[in-house]
Amino acid sequence: MSLGGSTLLSAIRVLAMVLLAMPAMARGGEVPSAPPAREPLPTGVRGVYDLEYVKGGGPRQSLDLYLPDPRASEPLPLIIWVHGGAWLEGDKARCPAIRYVRRGYAVASINYRLSQDAVFPAQIYDCKAAVRYLRANAAQWGINPDRVGAWGESAGGHLVALLGAAGGAKDLEGEIGTTGVSSQVQAVVDWFGPTDLVRIASQMPSGSRFDHDAPDSPGSRLLGGPVQQNHDKARRANPITYITRDHPPILVIHGDRDNLVPIGQSELLVAALKQAGVDVTFHVVPDNGHGGPGFWAAPVTTLMNEFFDRHLKGR
Repeated sequence: MSLGGSTLLSAIRVLAMVLLAMPAMARGGEVPSAPPAREPLPTGVRGVYDLEYVKGGGPRQSLDLYLPDPRASEPLPLIIWVHGGAWLEGDKARCPAIRYVRRGYAVASINYRLSQDAVFPAQIYDCKAAVRYLRANAAQWGINPDRVGAWGESAGGHLVALLGAAGGAKDLEGEIGTTGVSSQVQAVVDWFGPTDLVRIASQMPSGSRFDHDAPDSPGSRLLGGPVQQNHDKARRANPITYITRDHPPILVIHGDRDNLVPIGQSELLVAALKQAGVDVTFHVVPDNGHGGPGFWAAPVTTLMNEFFDRHLKGR
């Protein structure tokens, strides 16, 4: 059976969207995509699962918490993991940040509403609500509420970058879950997150068949309409919009062969951060795309360990 030109392009677009929705590290061959069950916990780590950070919010507004077993003698800094998946897939069950529990951190892995359930800003409302919940209940779990970091990949990278930039943005705070508590984080690690949805299509490599401006693209679905017809909404979703000198330290990591979220997206973010005088480190992973084995080898792992220790442990 043969396919006409328009049908073939449509099929390619759907395939590209599916690939973008897949957790990036699964594509890199490191972590299986959307595991049906959580992997066994490392020795010395205990999990507390399905805590609703919005009462009655169900699975998409819940989080898993990973803590040392036995409990640490002093409150621990916290790293919040935000999963990727093009804002339309992914789940908190896959949490690569668990490794940090054995380095002296508490770790939370959060879900958030996906674009098929609610359009932006629902996703950042949820992330902020999760931060407020964890900060308000820090004493119960042995967490230091003044030392909270966030790490995310792809769509999760976008959301943690927005958490860092928009800590004081009241129009992105939302009124769900715990209120009256700060949602500001103290450190951010952004893995290849989108930033400027208006410009992302123009930054794609020559010959790419993936159209970020298409009405059914992940960005368009996030905004609730075609990107180029929703510039105001795209600006509101852009972390660069909210950058001030008060931005927490941030580490941005991107592969130089990323054909799904072009490295130019991180370059725009880093340039704006530097212009504002923010403490920003930009690391390019050579010969890697949208994830890949290079993200799990030195110097990336060393760089991340040092970054979190310096800004969350004061070392």
